[in-house]
Amino acid sequence: MKRTLRHLADGREIIYFDHDGEHERTAEDTRDLPPVAAASEIRLDPLTREWVAMAAHRQTRTYKPPADLCPLDPTTPGRPTEIPEPDYDVVVFENRFPSFSQNAHGDPSTVDDLGLVPTAPGRARCEVVCFSSDHGGSFSQLSPERVRLVVDAWADRTLALGETPGVEQVYPFENRGEEIGVTLSHPHGQIYGYPFVTPKTERMLDVARAYREEHGRPVMGDVLAAEQKSGARVLVEGEHWTAFVPPAARWPVHIQVVPHRQVPDIPALTDAERDDFARVYLDVLRRCDALYDRPLPYIAAWHQAPVRRDRDLAWLHLELFSVLRAKDKLKYLAGSESGMAVWINDATPEQIAERLRAAG
Repeated sequence: MKRTLRHLADGREIIYFDHDGEHERTAEDTRDLPPVAAASEIRLDPLTREWVAMAAHRQTRTYKPPADLCPLDPTTPGRPTEIPEPDYDVVVFENRFPSFSQNAHGDPSTVDDLGLVPTAPGRARCEVVCFSSDHGGSFSQLSPERVRLVVDAWADRTLALGETPGVEQVYPFENRGEEIGVTLSHPHGQIYGYPFVTPKTERMLDVARAYREEHGRPVMGDVLAAEQKSGARVLVEGEHWTAFVPPAARWPVHIQVVPHRQVPDIPALTDAERDDFARVYLDVLRRCDALYDRPLPYIAAWHQAPVRRDRDLAWLHLELFSVLRAKDKLKYLAGSESGMAVWINDATPEQIAERLRAAG
């Protein structure tokens, strides 16, 4: 892999990841861009002790541009984009409309004199990851070699963001499809460097800690072993990864892709594990797109260990889920899910697994 660091017209970093050393990434960003203005703030909910981000500047971000004006396409004569090069393999750049930013400044404070709601600048970092220069493509259409390059880029950025001031957790993810809320259809994902450990990760770490104290083993290891032994919910088994529908699946389509070895994050994966992930994950994605004979809208979320603590408790895994419960029907997060965080699924995990196996 060849890695090339450049800068956009407003000073943001852009990093090219290429399969080989043949490409020289020297194109300049010719746009006249004002400096990035990101006044991110975080506030601690006094009732749940969970951080909430405030990023009002994101109201002006790019929203559903026509295909011929996509800012994630390569630059062409007369039409400069976020990527100055005329072509690329995988590219990562700082988000111009970030939820968290190194430009967020200020001192910790409180909302009022009572001190119930601490506030702080949302000082961290958000990046965009373009998987391909092909506007009409998708992750499921990538080659195994290209997926491996994406994994290497995720690993590179996980390490880099982990060393960025203020970042406590690194979260690579992909939103796909308008039903999910995607506003740019180009195949891409994002990486958030959070200035705190997320609530879901905190909960999973608490469970992992309690389970290890009681049983002396990691809970994900026992879940994985149980799924492999049962086979009822397994979709794809590789040499180093297994993909299965979780036994308490919340979503109409819900899959976990889990490495057979406990590692805290993507950088800890071996070359063999990264290659095997590409094969297993592409199999999963192609089953998902065949399920309703249409591109499946989904969120693909990497669960990684926090940067500075509990790394021995975490077990890296990818979680993929979709709101699509039939070809033309959505699952809405209504009163029970949104109000009480109590999930009600319209299908059993075993039914979901059987449909995905048949789709393959």
